[in-house]
Amino acid sequence: MGLVSRGAAAAGVGAASAVVRPGPPHAVPHPIPTPPPEGAALGSSRVPGMVLKAFFPTCCASADSGLLVGRWVPEQSSAVVLAVVHFPFIPLQVKELLAQVHQAGRVGLAVLGTWCHRRQEAEESLGHFLEGLGTIFSHEPWLQLCREQGSKLWSCKATRRQVPPCPGTPYEDQVMLVFYDQRKVLLSQLHPPAALPDCLAGDAAPSAGGLAAVFDTVARSEALFRSDRFDDGPVRLSHWQSDGVEASILAELAKRASGPVCVLLACLLSLVSAASACRLFKLWPLSFVWSKLSVCEQLRHRLEQLTLVFSTQKAENPTQLMRKANVLVSVLLDVALGLALLSWLRGKDRIGPLAEALVPVADHVAEELQHLLQWLMGAPAGLKMNRALDQVLGRFFLYHLHLWISYIHLMSPFIERILWHVGLSACLGLTVALSILSDIIALLTFHIYCFYVYGARLYCLKICGLSSLWRLFRGKKWNVLRQRVDSCSYDLDQLFIGTLLFTILVFLLPTTALYYLVFTLLRLLVVAVQGLMHLLVDLINSLPLYSLGLRLCRPYRLAAGVKFRVLEHEAGRPLRLLMQINPLPYGRVVHTYRLPSCGCHPTHPWGSLCRKLFFGELIYPWRQRGDKQA
Repeated sequence: MGLVSRGAAAAGVGAASAVVRPGPPHAVPHPIPTPPPEGAALGSSRVPGMVLKAFFPTCCASADSGLLVGRWVPEQSSAVVLAVVHFPFIPLQVKELLAQVHQAGRVGLAVLGTWCHRRQEAEESLGHFLEGLGTIFSHEPWLQLCREQGSKLWSCKATRRQVPPCPGTPYEDQVMLVFYDQRKVLLSQLHPPAALPDCLAGDAAPSAGGLAAVFDTVARSEALFRSDRFDDGPVRLSHWQSDGVEASILAELAKRASGPVCVLLACLLSLVSAASACRLFKLWPLSFVWSKLSVCEQLRHRLEQLTLVFSTQKAENPTQLMRKANVLVSVLLDVALGLALLSWLRGKDRIGPLAEALVPVADHVAEELQHLLQWLMGAPAGLKMNRALDQVLGRFFLYHLHLWISYIHLMSPFIERILWHVGLSACLGLTVALSILSDIIALLTFHIYCFYVYGARLYCLKICGLSSLWRLFRGKKWNVLRQRVDSCSYDLDQLFIGTLLFTILVFLLPTTALYYLVFTLLRLLVVAVQGLMHLLVDLINSLPLYSLGLRLCRPYRLAAGVKFRVLEHEAGRPLRLLMQINPLPYGRVVHTYRLPSCGCHPTHPWGSLCRKLFFGELIYPWRQRGDKQA
């Protein structure tokens, strides 16, 4: 394979297998020497055209002269330069490299033009030789970028030869040069992610915005950046990894070991999932209890998280990869907090004092509730209650309170062991320990929940009775079949009995309402404590910690857009801009990458909650079938 000079560049396809080296400047004249058209200025042989945008990587600004490799986006009239091919090179091997990148990234790359970096005065006429390469790598338009060594002088031209405005006259476009950081653009993800179709046919560009096309082109051309100047390949390139491919021994070892580990853990998780789906656990008592306990819901959610993390399926897009990373960081943080809690509990044997202090606290709470019931059985706040109903309700609740005290003293020998197992469950994560603690609080305050249910049912019964009797006075009735209020005629006996019942319910309502109000406030206090625990569990489960860490340490990884800074704007010189990435705000990061939570507890809007409290409807501590997911 012989060596050829610049004359081989004008030889067309026959020189495709020759090594191209820069020769003496007088070897090749102007590629297409044509006289200036009529009406053009003297000495001018080109006609100005449209304005083109050339995205040029900042890492190639000091590279040696060569060819510009990139992608042409016709819809945006933009050229995205990805690398510079240096001399010597074989045109056929350059085309083979571009074909390999197209097969790997499904993006059509081409030689867009030439890059001339004049380091010495003897290389001033190198541009004439570079112009001749357009006959081998035909592309419309053909870019010609040139930079003077040690100065800020840049020249940019884009010529067209196929459709000139006048016969035999090259058509020259104006070029706007936009510099971009190739590494940041490659590692960043534009938000919202544009739906860019796969480019199956050469330079067929998607119908998305220009910025999305630039980001997509750099991301798909990752195979082009795997070669550096230390490789023995036939083509030498300059790009952001020219000085060496970024790598880490620990990262490579982790990648090689992650495959077998993920397969093993995926098999174990599948066995656990199969065991949990056994028919024995779907029987009525077990299925009902498991659906109401917070710890069961949290364990089911943790199993789904681990299945997603250790799945052997590769992420299809950056969004799925980000979700996997967020779930992994969330699980690791949860386990780390759980181990810290376990070490704190086991450090100075704090479980024993906690178990010993729990029974006196329960006795104190029972004593306060007994004083409260005795206060309600008297004249609370000077209110005159119905004494018979007051005594019945007070003795009924006192009996349940004594039953609960006996239950606590019966369980007192096992409290320390229960707390020890709760602390041991922190190895699975802080959220599991908090869920178990929430269930324990629900069991310890079960008597308050019973008091609330009794009072709410009595109050709701009287409210419904009063509303029905009020419709009787107005000659109305509730139509159950059509779910509406219809007119109805009543006789004298019905009106008389209705009046008696209405009077009785009205006079008994204050006593029932007072008991309902007191126990509802106690129930809301317990629900508030459990709600804080559930809020902390949801915060750990759903907070995208990995995305927030990227936004804090490497804000360019999450891009909301770009901004441009003017570098040079002088008459007779091309406009030079610097493209900088605008990071995504923290609020949008949380909103975009927020993880789903287990959602085992109900959520009520304030209006619905107040309506239920006013009419005496029960507020369940678990989610019902009719409740909508928040």
